[in-house]
Amino acid sequence: MRNISFILKQFSRSVLLAIGFALLGSAVYAQTDAAKGEALFKANCTACHKVDQKLVGPALGPVVTAETDDKWLYKWVQNNQALMATKDAKAMKVFNDNGQQAMTVFASLSDADVGNILTYVRAEWKKDQTPVASVAGGTAAESGPSNLVIFGLIAVIIIAFLVILILNKVIGTLERLLLNRKDIPAEEVEPSEDKSAARKAEFKKLLKNKRLVGFFVVCAVLCGGTWQWVTLWNTNVHQGYQPVQPIKFPHDLHAGVMKIQCQYCHAGAYKSKNATIPSLNVCMNCHKAVDRRLGAKEPSTEIAKIYTALGYDPQTSKYDSTKATPIQWVRVHNLPDLAFFPHSQHVKVAGIKCQTCHGPVETMSEVYQYSPLTMKWCIQCHKRTEVNYKGNAYYDNMIVVHDKIKRGEKVTAASLGGIECGKCHY
Repeated sequence: MRNISFILKQFSRSVLLAIGFALLGSAVYAQTDAAKGEALFKANCTACHKVDQKLVGPALGPVVTAETDDKWLYKWVQNNQALMATKDAKAMKVFNDNGQQAMTVFASLSDADVGNILTYVRAEWKKDQTPVASVAGGTAAESGPSNLVIFGLIAVIIIAFLVILILNKVIGTLERLLLNRKDIPAEEVEPSEDKSAARKAEFKKLLKNKRLVGFFVVCAVLCGGTWQWVTLWNTNVHQGYQPVQPIKFPHDLHAGVMKIQCQYCHAGAYKSKNATIPSLNVCMNCHKAVDRRLGAKEPSTEIAKIYTALGYDPQTSKYDSTKATPIQWVRVHNLPDLAFFPHSQHVKVAGIKCQTCHGPVETMSEVYQYSPLTMKWCIQCHKRTEVNYKGNAYYDNMIVVHDKIKRGEKVTAASLGGIECGKCHY
């Protein structure tokens, strides 16, 4: 019994020490405040700098992110003139690279103020570099189970461990009281020469220790419950799904290098529920003349598949409809039938970019499902996205209808868009 108590005591000290270091690290990390940094940045820096682009001075996002020596940045912001007076090589390079323009001295800013500004700039630059384009208030991110659930499970484990620790202390005290009583002799255990028998005896003692067994059972239940929760949460979520397509269409070449707008091919996104897959005739607008990559000596095998599907002969520039076969594209993004997602309402009315849901397609060699497309993900986006109703015909009509209601005038379903085709036919 005493051996088990000693083991639990040592284990508890190690866990408590690790928790203490974790809390200390989180406290150190929380010293800077991006919200305070935003206010200081707008008050002191916006006249000359932007986070993502050059103004009078350089864009601060890439500069601050690339520089890892925050102490040097403190000195530069607070008094760059004094830093250059010491002939600091890094300071002189910054001065010369920016046309030898003198930067304002901010001696009134403390180290904490500069740290807050740096935290804000780095956070904003990280947002700008996020593949999913931000939309008037931010996009939603699917993060799986709620953080509250995860932290709750951790808290339960810590509380259970603390309870065991307290019980261990109580039992240790009771053991000492029993041993101090003269009328109860201490249990004597004869040393065994058989090591395997000794190990078996120790193992049996561990199994008889209800506290230890109970602790491991609780941990096993929590771990199993967490695994089951995560598994059920991700059921039927196809994030990252990338099927093999009959033609390897490189979006990074067309949307990235060539800068072709998404709606040149997916024209339906602007006017209907579906974005639509472009017909091969749209491809032929360019590929009737272009049959290979720049600098390639041989025609592209993927472009040749387009010619084969259309029955097109590049030598005679003629089509043979008897040889045409449709391309069997594999659907990547698929919502359940119970979900109605109109592309036109999001793209035309709300002005949302395609990358908000589909991710950085301009960098994908082959398209895959970037977002989880779960109900939670959509609701988070609706909660965070600010509606820009100024100059929008849809919301202008809603205001007109609202004014009619206030005046007590007749309002029909037609005035609320009830005769639009998409209300019934989708």
